[in-house]
Amino acid sequence: MKHLLKRILILGGVLVLSLALMAPALAAAPAGDETSAAETQVVDNTTGLKAIAVALAIGIAAGGGGIGMGLAAAKSAEGISRQPAAEGKIRTMMMLGLVFIETAIIYALLVVILIIFVL
Repeated sequence: MKHLLKRILILGGVLVLSLALMAPALAAAPAGDETSAAETQVVDNTTGLKAIAVALAIGIAAGGGGIGMGLAAAKSAEGISRQPAAEGKIRTMMMLGLVFIETAIIYALLVVILIIFVL
């Protein structure tokens, strides 16, 4: 129970921190801007939605990739300790799996860059 409470508190802290860091993206346009109020509202909404999409995409990709890499390293270490003769094959397969996981994270980064600069 204590471990679960600790995880919930850490997750809540990360959520609050990410929302606090998104605040500048959700800020209003500076006074004296020559656009109408309706256009300003549309621009602010799209900027805020972009920030939320980017935060979710990178957060899920990095979190999932980190969990996957940790599990792969743990299972490969366990496999090597059980069968030391197959160390080379296990290490090769682990590295190949880590490369695929990292590639998925890089694709998520490219999608986020496209969201920020193109949309």
